[in-house]
Amino acid sequence: MTLERLWAGWRTAYVSEAAEGNAERVGDACVFCRIAASDEPDEETLVLWRGPLALVVLNLYPYTSGHLMVLPTRHVAELEDVDGEEVQALWAALADATRALKDAYRPEGINVGVNLGRAAGAGVPGHFHVHCLPRWAGDTNFMTSVASTRVLPEALTDTWARLRATWPRD
Repeated sequence: MTLERLWAGWRTAYVSEAAEGNAERVGDACVFCRIAASDEPDEETLVLWRGPLALVVLNLYPYTSGHLMVLPTRHVAELEDVDGEEVQALWAALADATRALKDAYRPEGINVGVNLGRAAGAGVPGHFHVHCLPRWAGDTNFMTSVASTRVLPEALTDTWARLRATWPRD
């Protein structure tokens, strides 16, 4: 089997710009910290669950329907700086997220991953977070490769309602 390559030279400008910029910050606050501190209703901020040490929020730019993120409430960038109580809260929230995704979507698999640092693909490198998303065999198609476009079958507000309805704890 040979590895096919799709060259995307246009991304050089994006990668260089992102390395210089601070894309994860909006105004004076981290986007995740703004969400955590927000007084807006959870359905507007796309928060699925809040605890004292962790929260779960939908990804605004999902790879698949149901793509969510689990993060500590405290602004902490590095995995090794997440303290023991936060680790327990994060892991419990990740287990709940997996249960909710399985109940809501009946996926054939689930991806759980962390991108540590911008070079590793972290879109918000200043605030540690774990991605969790349902997967199905053949869930990517030509649109992603050819048109740089993802086709998602439901709106984020519908995803939020669906997952909130299956969330295992309050």
